[in-house]
Amino acid sequence: MTQQEEIPLRKIDHVRFFVGNARQSAYFYRNAYGFDVVAYAGLETRVRNEAGYVLRQGGITFVLQSPLRANHPDASRLILHGDGVADIALSVDDVRRSWNLAIERGAVGVIGPKTIEDEHGVYEYATIRAYGDTTHTFVNRDRYHGVFAPGYDAIDPSRYNPATYHPAGLLAIDHIVGNVEEGRMNEWVDFYRNVLGFSQLVSFDDQDISTEYSALMSKVVQGGAGRIKFPINEPARGRRRSQIEEYIDFYGGAGVQHIALATNDIVSTVRAMKANDVSFLRVPPTYYENLRERIGDIREDFNDLAELGILVDRDDEGYMLQIFTKPVQDRPTLFFEIIQRVGSRSFGKGNFKALFEAIEREQAVRGTL
Repeated sequence: MTQQEEIPLRKIDHVRFFVGNARQSAYFYRNAYGFDVVAYAGLETRVRNEAGYVLRQGGITFVLQSPLRANHPDASRLILHGDGVADIALSVDDVRRSWNLAIERGAVGVIGPKTIEDEHGVYEYATIRAYGDTTHTFVNRDRYHGVFAPGYDAIDPSRYNPATYHPAGLLAIDHIVGNVEEGRMNEWVDFYRNVLGFSQLVSFDDQDISTEYSALMSKVVQGGAGRIKFPINEPARGRRRSQIEEYIDFYGGAGVQHIALATNDIVSTVRAMKANDVSFLRVPPTYYENLRERIGDIREDFNDLAELGILVDRDDEGYMLQIFTKPVQDRPTLFFEIIQRVGSRSFGKGNFKALFEAIEREQAVRGTL
């Protein structure tokens, strides 16, 4: 593959969720996670089949969409999956070129290259299939100057009052994790390498990610000069059902398990989110015994980390701090990670055992372990 044939990926443009009630979900992400609601599409903007809300915080853009009628082509997703991620949109230099290269390399097309114009300019996109019924949309908005895309208007202040908006300090999407069926991880790693030109960053086997009862395997691929990172998980054989198997069972197939959101001050971010009633996984207090000796000196106060339940790991390049929310709906499917990197580019290998034991405790409470 020559350099000029590379798909010109820039970054993650936005993540689109398909949900049962977009207006209520927007309220949740605004008031719990600190997102600003910036745009709306629906009956008032002459969109007849669905409602959509665009949320932003830092460089993160979420789009929440709901059907307005039972005959919406994606309405059945809600029965199968519940609320979840439908599309991870990737910003590209050239939509048509990206689409053509992806199709030539074996991608399954969903929507061919399209151009939409309104008074704000020209918006270009095309969509391919990924794992499960998740999709990737190639997006170029270089010639578009509206709030998000055609069909969306800036949010009416009467719907969400700007004076009551309080960000939580989230800055960017660090990575997005996909869960796939047993035996299919390598297939999807090859898809990202061969179709989208990603490289493999790191691999974890069932010796790295295991507890007394369950295990999983994971490989991390990256593209867009390292700005797009997708870990892909599959279950491994264990004495009991792993979190990946639980996810696939309740989600109804492969899909996005969690989204890692980066902050430069995880202590302040987690304090703000806890004050907004966001629920986080907790590891036992023994995790923090001798943590200073295991990790070395860091800028953060160890007492703050223990109070909030924040995990720490170190590699050759620095350290990272992370914490995971509980699922954001009653199905044990989608959740979020809050992460702060101080030099480290790792994924918290040193925390795997404590983290997955915490997840298993939640599974035991649910009766799904």
